[in-house]
Amino acid sequence: MSLHIAEAPESKHAGTATVDRAPLAEGEEEVHKPFVPAEVDIPELTPVPLIVGTLLGLLFGASSMYLVLKVGLTVSASIPVAVLSITIFRGFSKVFGVRRATILENNITQTTGSAGESIAFGVGVTMPALLILGYNMEVSQVILVSVLGGLLGILLMIPLRRALIVKEAKTLVYPEGTACAEVLISGEKGGTTAKTVFAGLGIGSVFALFYKAFGFFKDIPEKIFGKTYDGGNISLEVGPELLGVGYIIGTRIALTMGAGGILASLVLMPAIKLFGNSATQPIYPATKLIGEMSPDDIWHQYILYIGAGAVAAGGIISLFKSLPTIIGGARRGMKSLSAGVGGTPVRIPRTDKDLPLWVVGVGSAVLVIACMFAPSLKINILGAVLILVLGFLFVTVSSRLTGEVGSSSNPISGMTVATLLITSLIFFALGWTSAPYKIAALSIAAIACIAISNGGTTSQDLKTGYLVGATPSRQQIAILVGALSSALLLWIPIVMLNDAGTIFAKRSYPQVQFSQQDYDGREKLRGPDKDRDSGEYNVVRLREPRGAIPAGKYLADETGHIVYLEDPGINGQLSKRDNGEEVKSKFSAPKPVLMSFIIEGIMSQKLPWGLVLIGVFISIVLELCGLSALAFAVGVYLPVSTSTPIMVGGIVRYLVDRTSKRKMSEAEAESGPGVLFSSGLIAGASVTGTILAMLQLSEPTREFLRKINVTETLGWFASSDLVAFLLFLGLAAILYLVAHETLLKGAPDGERPSG
Repeated sequence: MSLHIAEAPESKHAGTATVDRAPLAEGEEEVHKPFVPAEVDIPELTPVPLIVGTLLGLLFGASSMYLVLKVGLTVSASIPVAVLSITIFRGFSKVFGVRRATILENNITQTTGSAGESIAFGVGVTMPALLILGYNMEVSQVILVSVLGGLLGILLMIPLRRALIVKEAKTLVYPEGTACAEVLISGEKGGTTAKTVFAGLGIGSVFALFYKAFGFFKDIPEKIFGKTYDGGNISLEVGPELLGVGYIIGTRIALTMGAGGILASLVLMPAIKLFGNSATQPIYPATKLIGEMSPDDIWHQYILYIGAGAVAAGGIISLFKSLPTIIGGARRGMKSLSAGVGGTPVRIPRTDKDLPLWVVGVGSAVLVIACMFAPSLKINILGAVLILVLGFLFVTVSSRLTGEVGSSSNPISGMTVATLLITSLIFFALGWTSAPYKIAALSIAAIACIAISNGGTTSQDLKTGYLVGATPSRQQIAILVGALSSALLLWIPIVMLNDAGTIFAKRSYPQVQFSQQDYDGREKLRGPDKDRDSGEYNVVRLREPRGAIPAGKYLADETGHIVYLEDPGINGQLSKRDNGEEVKSKFSAPKPVLMSFIIEGIMSQKLPWGLVLIGVFISIVLELCGLSALAFAVGVYLPVSTSTPIMVGGIVRYLVDRTSKRKMSEAEAESGPGVLFSSGLIAGASVTGTILAMLQLSEPTREFLRKINVTETLGWFASSDLVAFLLFLGLAAILYLVAHETLLKGAPDGERPSG
């Protein structure tokens, strides 16, 4: 869908003048007229929209970080940020009597705010792999890869703007960018209120508080079938954020993920129990008999590896399926870039001014050189070259694919897998397989992933700006500011979420002689357990079992005796502390598991290959059947309690699509009430969950949360599986009614623009 200025005469900024710009390619016609003409220069890059955009970016970045650790997915923040911006500034105008923000200021807010989600995705997909590989996830590492990747992705995309956004305006539609432009234009005409987003925020927050903090009802209703179907189980986490994700990603993907969860919990687990109950010895990698295992034990010891193998194979298959598109996109992108910069501009109007190329070149060079001088990243000259070459290649591809299929379908994970595969194979061929090179390989992939993600987001924002008549250079400054602020602060949720869920479990093993290589500095207990012991211990890292001691990270006393096992909050296996307290803030982190498996599989070649290969062939079978292996594999890997509510969200989307009173265009669907309400549910519940997890780090706040919890007072009501399930269905019904425009329906302040 294209937006044309001549179709919007109501706007005081509208006009019909032809925009002067550099000569177009032969045969291309000058037809584009932005909403705000090039000769009109209204307030745009002003401080308040920049600040509001930064704050909204941090809000949606934190919620995205929570989400990507939980399910490996995020949703674009541009549209909800645009809607919130319009409403916030409209409120400022009414309350304080100041002028209303212009459409270009609202665009600056959404541009600044969009960076938080893309950086959160890149960080959450890669950096937790350090924990899975047995290393620490240092704050300095998270900040460095965030800053380097975030800024590099934007800078590498800037030279592509004219080629992709201007010269291919008719072929690259950028679905989310076009929908965001419609939202901004509707807001300029008086329409588009944020009540739907705010309603989702409020309901998601309150619903999450009721079960996470107050304990009014059960968080995971479940059914374990017992001896009649030993090992079979079904459960559902009553998370508003998961319901919202299922609605936004759509029926097909949501149901495919749900099918993966059903295979794991109702097929694989019962099969393991059926054939393993008679075993008289533990079967690797488990350390106890299958007959003594709960469904949760089986998931951690066996399903986890099967699912990870399926995810790894699904990611690689997805990459190979995308190769023709990637190669074609790179070729066309380079060709159009060459044509775009080869001409001599006759005149550069406001709507065609980018940041100078020397800024792009110098900035990119500084960032790449900085990679080599950051000790924690372990990147050498070869690694820096790989970042620059692969980064530019995949930023070009990501920017183009975002225009073709939208940000939701952009295979960022596949391109990250390609980067990690190439890097790991090169390192392995050179004999670089020690710990520093594993960290270096992951750092390279992390910087590339964030750059790829931010490059796609930048191109989407510039498409929105192209349609509404923004100044590209001002937008580029705005997203650089948003990326830098998010990069400097988004370490807080990922590090603190991990600390809040980390368990230091008392362990006592027979004395074992550790080598100097087993020791890795000294540490104190962190998170909620830090209050029970203030001592400092030697860190012992075991890459493989040592006698009776399983592989893992331990804290040992001065005599070499193991005192504590450290089980991380991200991808950890323990669910209770030594005092019996249940830990709810654990994250399965499916995408980092994929990254760690690639590194270990290539560079160390130490995995429970039997289980991994079962997962690999599950993905192959699905692809042969014509199904999406990656979505199904993520469902296998995730706990069924996570994939089930996502499936419910997809079912709600199906019902809405089948019963909707009017047919929506693709752009309208992207900014429709269901998507806006779901975005609010995600942000509200995720931020609430993040805050509650962080509150667990302090003993006074833990004591306060214990006091306000009413689980024991409510008795059967709070512990009933049926009550929790029915309340979740009630939330799903509210989502359906909002998306169906039965609830929260009101006459808009202005009419929607025609497309």
